[in-house]
Amino acid sequence: MSAAEQTDPAALRAKYRAERDKRLRSEGNQQYIEPTGRFAHFLDDPYTVRVEREPLFDDVTVAFIGGGFSGLCTGARLKQAGIDDVRIIEGGGDFGGAWYWNRYPGAMCDTAAMVYLPLLEETGHMPSMKYVFAPEIHGQARRIATTFGLYDNAVFSTRVTLLEWDDQTSRWVIHTDRGDRMRARFVAMGTGPLHRPKLPGIPGIETFIGHAFHTSRWDYEYTGGDPAGGRMARLAEKQVGIIGTGATAVQCIPHLARDAKELYVFQRTPSSIDVRNNHPIDPEWFATLQPGWQQRWLVNFATLQSGGFADEDLVKDGWTDIAKRIRDRVVANLANGGDLSPESLLRAYEESDDEKMTEIRARVDEIVCDPATAEALKPWYRQLCKRPCFHDEYLQAYNEPGCHLVDTDGKGVERIDETGAWVNGVHYELDCLILASGFEVGTAAARRAGFETTGRGGETLTQHWAEGMRSLHGMNVHGFPNLFIVGPSQGANLISNITQNLTEAGSTIAAIVGHALAVGADQVEATAAAERGWIELLETNPRSFGGNPDCTPGYYNNEGGPIGRKERLGASGYPDGPVAYFDYIARWRSTGEFTGLEFC
Repeated sequence: MSAAEQTDPAALRAKYRAERDKRLRSEGNQQYIEPTGRFAHFLDDPYTVRVEREPLFDDVTVAFIGGGFSGLCTGARLKQAGIDDVRIIEGGGDFGGAWYWNRYPGAMCDTAAMVYLPLLEETGHMPSMKYVFAPEIHGQARRIATTFGLYDNAVFSTRVTLLEWDDQTSRWVIHTDRGDRMRARFVAMGTGPLHRPKLPGIPGIETFIGHAFHTSRWDYEYTGGDPAGGRMARLAEKQVGIIGTGATAVQCIPHLARDAKELYVFQRTPSSIDVRNNHPIDPEWFATLQPGWQQRWLVNFATLQSGGFADEDLVKDGWTDIAKRIRDRVVANLANGGDLSPESLLRAYEESDDEKMTEIRARVDEIVCDPATAEALKPWYRQLCKRPCFHDEYLQAYNEPGCHLVDTDGKGVERIDETGAWVNGVHYELDCLILASGFEVGTAAARRAGFETTGRGGETLTQHWAEGMRSLHGMNVHGFPNLFIVGPSQGANLISNITQNLTEAGSTIAAIVGHALAVGADQVEATAAAERGWIELLETNPRSFGGNPDCTPGYYNNEGGPIGRKERLGASGYPDGPVAYFDYIARWRSTGEFTGLEFC
């Protein structure tokens, strides 16, 4: 597409939709398959040897399912509130969640560490860089656990298989693959939106006889190297293929391009690659930060990223950049006699996004030497249609002589056989196939979590959510007493900085549990009316994500499939945005009234 055509909004819209249409698939989420058969081991833990133990039949005050930042933040807030009897149950061999599993080379956060790493002040940790690598993120998870004594009662290498409510004793019974029948007065779940690996349903994938692994189970024994980025010397004579060019692949491809004899990157949809501009944190500057600094940074980031105003941009990254552009256009339009109509706001968004994406595509031309490769790496969609990526080495990787982009023009790999992959009738011989195909997002909650939750009267959470997620504040569910759901959905829905959702949820859970214990309540539950009212409020949100016709298919928009009420409810957030939600929920929990909950 010529530079002149890119300045024509109509031509650009047509290009976006043509590229989207190439990638639409009638199967939607069903195009992906579960890791079963020869790939069943992708769900195993390659990092920690499982040690056998006797089953547990004890009773705890609070059990948290999931040892990622959700469980750690909630556990920390409970401990700060004086609630010490807390048990975290984790399927992996240690705390960390996604950052326990993701040890692929180059893994790092794509939100600035000053706001992404939770509880920095509470743990006394200074991030080493603006964007830190996975070992440091995992280290912060372990630091939180140690600081708040969360290792003491935790159980690892333990998968929950069933969660069921016992109304007679007002306890949750937690069944696990260890034969446990733990009982808990309160249960919270934070199994994560990116938890269960998925595989591309490519014909013949199970026939490949070379070495294969998923990026969340990186096989350093085969590749050599380590999570710190050491050279993968065992790939020096290997022909490696990687399927996927999303956020994970963007981070590991530069390392593979450096170390493999030949690397074939099979691309269906290119990612948007903005500047990262990573740099070390200056200890002298960090020492000048005043108490409460992280909360100020969190509010500043969420405010700017959601289109609000602040005296300065503390984070200064790609997330705040696009939002500030939109905001400034709206202000300029008002100064010129414009208004705040939906049409004016949409125009400001589209113009800002067009400008940003034109810059991102121009950056590809500036960096990638081969014109054909550069053209194939250009993203033709709006920046927030897919998870934006920020990287300073990814595009440069395609200048390595052994790195080959295999663009499938939106169709994906045709098939896989015993020795490699087929694209456009060409066969690529491979010694190793790496699947950077991501995690399940659009599947049922029970499937992603790996267990079913049965509430009062035998109703399952799957049944309760058959027509879409229903909750109060994204956390409490009618018919499921003493249960808390931790995640962004139906709350702040701040996808750019997921951990702020988690720290705020932890504070809310600690307040509710503390109140229940103080008043001697056996059960706390959202009323049906409160749950219904919250859903009605969410459905007034004009900013519910997923319906932009210019968007290429992906997990943000149900893989390009229909966006019905169920899908909108799963992706919905507070109508006035994340900052307003955080303010609202802080006021709600501080009054001591806990409107919408019943304590009995």
